[in-house]
Amino acid sequence: MADHNTAPATVAATPQELTVATPVPASTSSPTNTTSEPKEAQQQEGDAEEQAASTKAIDVDKTQPEDFDGELTTSNELPSPETLSKIENHTVLDRNGKAHTFQSLYSGRNVARRVLVLFVRHFFCGNCQEYLRLLSESITPDALLRLPISASIVVIGCGDPDLIDMYEEASKCPFPVYTDPTRSLYDELGMVKTLALGPKPAYIRKSLSKTVIDGIGQALRSISSGLTLKSGDKRQVGGEFLFEPLDLVTPITTPADNPVQDDGGHEDNGSIEAKRVTWCHRMRTTRDHAEIPEIMEMLGLDNQGQPIEDKKQ
Repeated sequence: MADHNTAPATVAATPQELTVATPVPASTSSPTNTTSEPKEAQQQEGDAEEQAASTKAIDVDKTQPEDFDGELTTSNELPSPETLSKIENHTVLDRNGKAHTFQSLYSGRNVARRVLVLFVRHFFCGNCQEYLRLLSESITPDALLRLPISASIVVIGCGDPDLIDMYEEASKCPFPVYTDPTRSLYDELGMVKTLALGPKPAYIRKSLSKTVIDGIGQALRSISSGLTLKSGDKRQVGGEFLFEPLDLVTPITTPADNPVQDDGGHEDNGSIEAKRVTWCHRMRTTRDHAEIPEIMEMLGLDNQGQPIEDKKQ
């Protein structure tokens, strides 16, 4: 009886048993189960991969945007006709809170045939204000209308419309400014969120500290009006989209033939010329607008901001 009780300890110590004991359940000690080792190894490998995937998913911090600390990888792929059709009736607001369809900004009555729609960050963003200041010094509405195919620029932010007047004054912007407080256009057109600063672009002329202080000052001055927290999502970045007619040679009246109205001339009624996006740029950081020389060349302006065709005449 005593010899029978000590037998299991002797078997467990044999080298043969040790070679299969580590990853395999105790029941596999039977010789008949050795043929199932490859299948069990595959199962264990699959379990390990599943566990790794679960761990990776858990490690992602969903409380902050992806790529929060780095430059985002974005695509400059053109919006599809389906996307443009989906968003053409989205609402944007002017400085008075009046609603306009998005399409009316680039295809409405008395609108230039080529329209660059420029999406900016929140209305207290000093980087975007710097961009608009230099853009306004380099490109004038009159020069755009004198192009062989007339052009114009429209700016869209994401804050309260009551901040538009302040924004236009701070940025010295002569172009009409609207806002998309829901940011639905930003989302549908593939613009992203980040707080990454990125490298300093050529259009930034102020120091970072000066830019930040100016933005804080604008916010503080808005306390009395209750607009300090209504400038828009601080993480939202923008981009630029150029709308052009499907047929550029069609003779159509341009704003140069008729005075533009005080509200920018963007009415929701009247004839609508079919247009598409022929060029776009999406920001990867908070100061990654397309550089102004690139914008000027694309629109057909020389480095003095004059229509290139004028030089040929």
